[in-house]
Amino acid sequence: MRATLRAVGETSITAGLILMLFCAYLLWGTGAYTESRQLLLQRELAAKDRGRLDRIELGQALALLRIPKLGPDYRYAVIEGVGAAQLRKGQGHYPDSAMPGQVGNFVLSGHRTTYAAPFNELDELEPDDEIVVEAREARYTYRVTSQDIVRPDEVDVLAPVPGKPGLRPVRAHITLSTCHPEYSAAERLIVHGVLDQIEPREE
Repeated sequence: MRATLRAVGETSITAGLILMLFCAYLLWGTGAYTESRQLLLQRELAAKDRGRLDRIELGQALALLRIPKLGPDYRYAVIEGVGAAQLRKGQGHYPDSAMPGQVGNFVLSGHRTTYAAPFNELDELEPDDEIVVEAREARYTYRVTSQDIVRPDEVDVLAPVPGKPGLRPVRAHITLSTCHPEYSAAERLIVHGVLDQIEPREE
């Protein structure tokens, strides 16, 4: 009996250590991967010529996202696509949604707890906070208008006019989406905003 209890105890300790290492990898190891990808993508963005992008491939960076309220160091290259491979690099842009500054809904999705957790503090945003998107042709400043928590199947929030599918958009919107609550995918935290200012880049 003692031998059995000892074996069970040793197995439990080993399993616990493995679980701790796995959790550490999810929280910090995945973040290191994203940070390394972000360095490369941001360098690529800085090196590209000016001018509007008509087409971009999945996995490529299309703009730089800054949210001043989340700190001066908050800078992420936005990736085209929202598949697992793209979201490991940073926030992803829904390919069927509007591009930065365009009339319609510029929709981004990002991780909240792993892969550098770019949207971890999304719940801190309040109406009128700035969301800055630095594209090749201009800097677009959006202002937060609302925050919602929805079920994963409530995709109306991603429509060209958020929450009103079927309506034709007349304004440029932005929607940020992430999991809610933290460490769960039971719901989605959604932040909406509208375009407030356009600053064309100098030639």
